Amino acid sequence: MAGRSPKLPQGMPSKRQVLEFIQASDVPAGKREIARAFGLKGQEKISLKRLLKDMAEEGLIDGKKTAYHRMGGVPKVTVLRVIEIEDGEAIAIPDNWSPDAPSEPPRITLKEMKPPRGRGSGKQMPALKPGDRVLSRTEESDSGWTAFPMKKLPARTEGLMGVVELDGTGTPWLAPVDKRVRNSAKIVDLGGAEEGQLVIAEKAGRSDRAGVKVVEVVGDPLAPKSFSLIAIAKHGIPHVFPDGVHESAERAATLALSDKAREDLRHVPIVAIDPADARDHDDAIWAEPDGMGGYNALIAIADVSFYVRPGSALDKEARKRGNSVYFPDRVVPMLPEVLSADVCSLREGEDRAAMVCHVHIDASGQVKTQRFTRAIVRIHHNIAYEDAQTQVDTGTPPEYLANLWDAWKLLAAARKKRDPLELEIPERRVMLNDEGQIAEIAVRERLDAHRVVEDFMIAANVAAAKALEAKNAPVVYRNHEVPAREKMIALRDYMATLDKKLSLGQVITPSLFNRLLADITDESEKAQLMEAVLRSQTQAYYGPANTGHFGLALGSYAHFTSPIRRYSDLLVHRALVDAYKLEQPKPPGSLPDSSGLSDKDRANIKEICDTISQSERRAMAAERDTVDRYVAAWLSSRVGEQFDTRITGVQNFGFFATIEGLGGDGLVPVSTLGSEHFRYEEAGQALIGEDSGTTYKSGDRLKLQLAEANALTGALKFATLDADGNVIEPRGKRPAPRYKRPGNGPKKGKYINGKRGRPGNIRNQGRRK
Repeated sequence: MAGRSPKLPQGMPSKRQVLEFIQASDVPAGKREIARAFGLKGQEKISLKRLLKDMAEEGLIDGKKTAYHRMGGVPKVTVLRVIEIEDGEAIAIPDNWSPDAPSEPPRITLKEMKPPRGRGSGKQMPALKPGDRVLSRTEESDSGWTAFPMKKLPARTEGLMGVVELDGTGTPWLAPVDKRVRNSAKIVDLGGAEEGQLVIAEKAGRSDRAGVKVVEVVGDPLAPKSFSLIAIAKHGIPHVFPDGVHESAERAATLALSDKAREDLRHVPIVAIDPADARDHDDAIWAEPDGMGGYNALIAIADVSFYVRPGSALDKEARKRGNSVYFPDRVVPMLPEVLSADVCSLREGEDRAAMVCHVHIDASGQVKTQRFTRAIVRIHHNIAYEDAQTQVDTGTPPEYLANLWDAWKLLAAARKKRDPLELEIPERRVMLNDEGQIAEIAVRERLDAHRVVEDFMIAANVAAAKALEAKNAPVVYRNHEVPAREKMIALRDYMATLDKKLSLGQVITPSLFNRLLADITDESEKAQLMEAVLRSQTQAYYGPANTGHFGLALGSYAHFTSPIRRYSDLLVHRALVDAYKLEQPKPPGSLPDSSGLSDKDRANIKEICDTISQSERRAMAAERDTVDRYVAAWLSSRVGEQFDTRITGVQNFGFFATIEGLGGDGLVPVSTLGSEHFRYEEAGQALIGEDSGTTYKSGDRLKLQLAEANALTGALKFATLDADGNVIEPRGKRPAPRYKRPGNGPKKGKYINGKRGRPGNIRNQGRRK
């Protein structure tokens, strides 16, 4: 029984008894716990529900049915926000204390939670600072409130970013920029913000009716910098390095390289082939013939582990970030720029520390041997992919490029035999001018130069995994598992609608999918099936247990080649340092001695892998959101034009389509398909007209008119066309606007290119007048 009292009077309790029980209970006391404590059954539980409702209306208790607390009090388990440090102790208040509450929030002293006896030292709670949010267990005594931290929570990022709008009465409202947030919110504290400005806000209380308060003014919502800032705030991406991290990076950058302790490869013409706009250079490659039809090759990778030592301030921040995040206008680096863009970056003509993978590729393209060294390299050239391709295509490339291409042909032949999954997924590239405005958005061309670098990197990643396995050392694997059975069943059912058969009794391999796609000659049908195959795949992740890489058709795979921008690769480098005794002489100064894995890393490798997998997904979502916003901004002046599109997804409420060669998914609501009723066929991913049989299915190509382009949310909306190229009139009432006006929300606003518009007017930005 919950509560401190071993015996309680059985039967329907009084209000006083309920209050006493809630305050004395050691665990959160909800309706279930109260009923159990007083032995209530049947009709008595219904009476208790009414009693608790009355007590809430009278202001005696607060909370939810699963956990009540005394009004003006604090739940037993709740989130607290640190407001100050007083005499070494953190003072906090309830994170969601409503500004409309009749009293000031209680000041709660956070006490350090000590580990239980006999269970080791336990994990220590990180030092708290003002602004930190902590899940805590609270207690009230005669001397006031005390709390014991259970878990430190990440900074709150609920996507409460939007544009300040005023309604007809001058009341400010927050029009959201996240397309998943449908309603405007009343602003109870402007925090100095003005109408039309992009701001970051927080909830002002527990309920939506409490409104929001502005905590940061970003500025012009359509300034070039805003699109990436929106993504950074929405996804909670750490983007400001603490002072201590900068100091740690500056100290690390002064470390001298030892000529004696490192292999000297400065005479080898290693080249770094990267995008023309690359912000950092992790990798460089070189190859020469072995005289027997094969090649000896070097894959040189920035030796980040030499500079970023386990347990240092640099290391802790890099782990927190997990990876660099790349936007069209900026990069949020995993490491400070003194390292990421300078000392660690493999730049032409400069001595650099490298971790080098030496491989021998035989005449069949198989990597027969591999070894790892720490070296000093001097990059012969930094070359853009396009420039390298041009030099090779001229027929007279320099010897170092000719050798690389010839060695790659062997690797490519082995890859073809392995038959990894081949899906054509175009990559959009947003190019900006000197003022940060969009100059062009195009699909990045796929060149042989890209494939050359990619296959050398894959070879090095496999070599790293196998080298660590040979020493029984910890490995951070890059896993991509076989598609789940339920996904394969859905794919089988979808293929049946195309009159194609998929047997689930056979072994599922990448070759199976490749054969399915190769057998289709109709480009529209192939696009449909490619979308379906893509949906059937699992998401790749990092882990200490090897499950193989299905997509690449590889049994062992790790990430080794990008330690400047991925924490996973840094861990693999450290493991190699330990396994192959590659430690360098102790550097002078206050840096930790070892550049290998720490004992803490080894003990927590699973948790680290989970964290960096989540960071990667966060970065991918932020990058995708930002490109969507740039695409919408690029298209905002072309509302009303017709575009060639392809359907990318179908739901019962409509379908999504993307503009061919440009990207940017837009919605076509089912209500805009005309007066006919359409039924949704889930197995075939199709909407089918019940009268005409008109069908819209995933993969179809069709011409649509752009109806809306919202640069702040990245949302597009399309309209369907009849045979004469005219927009089909929607049936019945038009759909409700995306941003529904709550209560007495804004009836008019000004944020349509400076003109007045309808509620939630930021969604109409760029609408053709």
